[in-house]
Amino acid sequence: MTDIKTKSLHISMPKGCKELINILHSNGYEAFLCGGAVRDSILGRPIHDYDITTSATPDEMMEVFKDKRIIETGLQHGTITILIDGEGYECTTYRIDGNYSDSRRPDSVTFTRNLKEDLKRRDFTINAMAYNDEVGLIDPFNGMEDIKYHKIRCVGRAEDRFSEDALRILRAIRFASQLGFVLEPDTDWHISKMYKNLENISIERSNSEFCKIAASSDFCVQMVLYHEVFSLFIPEIKDMFGFQQNNPYHMYDVWNHTVHAIEYCESDDLVTRLAVFFHDFGKPHCYQDGEDGIRHFKGHGRVSADMTNEIMKRLRFDNDTREKVIELVYYHDATFEVGKKYVKRWLNKIGEEQFRRLLNVRRADIKAQADMAQETRLQKIDNIEYILEEVLQDDECFSLKDLAVNGKDVMDTMLIKSGKEVGYWLNEILTRVIDGRLKNDKEDLIYWMTGITDGWIEY
Repeated sequence: MTDIKTKSLHISMPKGCKELINILHSNGYEAFLCGGAVRDSILGRPIHDYDITTSATPDEMMEVFKDKRIIETGLQHGTITILIDGEGYECTTYRIDGNYSDSRRPDSVTFTRNLKEDLKRRDFTINAMAYNDEVGLIDPFNGMEDIKYHKIRCVGRAEDRFSEDALRILRAIRFASQLGFVLEPDTDWHISKMYKNLENISIERSNSEFCKIAASSDFCVQMVLYHEVFSLFIPEIKDMFGFQQNNPYHMYDVWNHTVHAIEYCESDDLVTRLAVFFHDFGKPHCYQDGEDGIRHFKGHGRVSADMTNEIMKRLRFDNDTREKVIELVYYHDATFEVGKKYVKRWLNKIGEEQFRRLLNVRRADIKAQADMAQETRLQKIDNIEYILEEVLQDDECFSLKDLAVNGKDVMDTMLIKSGKEVGYWLNEILTRVIDGRLKNDKEDLIYWMTGITDGWIEY
């Protein structure tokens, strides 16, 4: 191996991973940790998958590991998964890829004994490194240098890599966003020339990358640099470019307001970040210009939520994520009052997790606006959050399951049969408990129900 960058570098590996590499070595084959595990080890980032590349063919691996539990993950592409102590490790034969006629997978693969040939087919230099304890780091395309200078660079010709699989365009943006790197000029230029090839990629694959970008720390940077790429599968954002708000609460057009809101979003929760991204999509479609020249966007939460619903269906989001994002977009511009009963009403309406998200969305929205009583409005959110903690700490009642009485108590006390009427009275009691008009005490609530039933309490 002539492409050794350093033998001093040490990458720690799980016991199972080391065991597999050692077994392959002892049987006369090369074996290395490769790809993302090497990259993330060097960067000090969490590692999720330990993948091994080897000179052994699939048949040879099957023989070497015949005493292990094997899953035939993708034999035709040279991959098997070996289970050790409940952990799965993918082992893949060095290979040379054929043509990519479907813009996803090579039509054919040729196995090789040459590691460099295998690394040559990979997407970016930072993913084209290999390591084992005996040899050290194999880095034929200067991935370490690109890590040092925070660059995303294609292996070989960017045009070739993006032609093979257009999804690599989004992967390049995703790695830049997750790592805080920049795309080197040639890679960047070919993205600007070739991004329309993403139309050949399934929406599920594109959306998977988009979600990783949206959840990453530098999403706002990528929104500025690559908005044309995102508009290919979310064309609705084009209406936001340059759309002026003409409102004293705003100093940016709708798109740049959204960029700054993402910048100020402190949560890395995908649902929250998607809600911030989509929250003002409806503004260009529901504005009114007053006689004083001020532009108003009444009902834009509902319009934005409807648009978000359609977009997320088109992008094939799962129903749970879609419904939660829509709910946050719908309520993002609602009136927030300070007080326990108001907080408990929100908790009853959308639950704790969603209410916390909603406050985060609102905070990011306010921070991306003009300095129009901004400090006061942010303090209001902080006050609401403080009350939220009090309510939760004191186990205060804000849902039917927290009520001191249940449906049977209602039926027995108010002499009614099961049905809608029971639900009506339970919700009526809950509303009064939330508002502080009734105490959440079983005896007190039965006393109130008795008074309503007998007529000596006015309702």
